[in-house]
Amino acid sequence: MSKALGTFALVTVLSALLMALSLAVARHGYPYGAFGMKRLDGIADAASFLAIAAIYFFSALLMMVLPIRAAGVVLTHAADAIFWATIMLFATIVGSLLARWALGQHDVLWALLNWRFLFVVAIVAAHLTMNELRRNILLRSLFFVVFAAATLACLFWSFSV
Repeated sequence: MSKALGTFALVTVLSALLMALSLAVARHGYPYGAFGMKRLDGIADAASFLAIAAIYFFSALLMMVLPIRAAGVVLTHAADAIFWATIMLFATIVGSLLARWALGQHDVLWALLNWRFLFVVAIVAAHLTMNELRRNILLRSLFFVVFAAATLACLFWSFSV
């Protein structure tokens, strides 16, 4: 947990510094600042977490039914990578918004209230409790169904609000 928080904090600071640099360059009239802001804003989309969550929940579903060695492969080669990508992407979004807020765009923080960021919370919560879920047969069976439903919902349900 502390490694995840440390990673989140560092990526937030780094992306905030890059966004602040881009904003400062753009304020001085150079077009490169707008390019930098556009690139950072390009990944700052809450809707991208739907696809990431679908992939994570499918890998979590596999970890519930696979034998321990195969589940370990899925954990280390898929779920961990997706978890860290989620942390990095969300930290980049938060850092970019904090830099904009610090440099005078005070209403940008409302973007953090997007309900799609609940998928970030779900991925992090599932990842941090995965060990307990694998140990208990009742939880494993229950969360197999939960992860299957979450995977299908993230892939096929129209979240149009």
